Amino acid sequence: MKENKFISIYEQLVDKIKRGDWRPNTKLPSENELVEQYQTSRETIRKALNLLSQNGYIQKMKGKGSFVLDVSRFDFPVSGLVSFKEVAEKLGHTSTTIVKEFELVKADQDLCTQLGVTKKDLIWKVVRAREIDGEKIILDKDFFHKKYVPHLTKDICKGSIYEYLEKDLGLKISFAKKEISVDELTEEDKCYLDLKDYEHIVVVRNYVYLEDASLFQYTESRHRLDKFRFVDFARRGI
Repeated sequence: MKENKFISIYEQLVDKIKRGDWRPNTKLPSENELVEQYQTSRETIRKALNLLSQNGYIQKMKGKGSFVLDVSRFDFPVSGLVSFKEVAEKLGHTSTTIVKEFELVKADQDLCTQLGVTKKDLIWKVVRAREIDGEKIILDKDFFHKKYVPHLTKDICKGSIYEYLEKDLGLKISFAKKEISVDELTEEDKCYLDLKDYEHIVVVRNYVYLEDASLFQYTESRHRLDKFRFVDFARRGI
């Protein structure tokens, strides 16, 4: 029984979070306070807190304590190709797109690597902050090969680029390779997003291909880590 005490404490803390006793971004009582409250050892409390962190209920901040995460995070599909506009409409939340940068640039070495182009090639660079319920929580950095997207405007970027590409340009967007990582914040992230005290960000890198397997788009979609959970559906083949 003693061995499972941290599980019992973990479950009680989860209940408090789910009931709303501790709202998102609320600081949890200190380890000492929890030791006193539950009449147990510091090691047991640390095990319970580690389990809360592993399961996405709290975020530990060095020197500051543990803070409750929003357990009603937005589901963001890992598989499938969907635009932000489509995701936002499905979520049913108020959303706004803010175009921070829009320009036609020559490919630098990084873009040559990511898009498989040469330094002579022209690339549309679009940087957009995505605001949901009044908070800027996604930074999308899109790069489109001009060979496949000859014309683009800032107004189009404020709406849905995919809608324009498919309906107006008639492009057949087929599949994407995705990479997900947790990276340290950049100065760009700090400038364009509402980040609170977080020091890391979830980055989804997309390499998007047309029906003929031409790589035409590279995207870095940078998400505030407390606002999203990345979901997928898998079926085991027999």
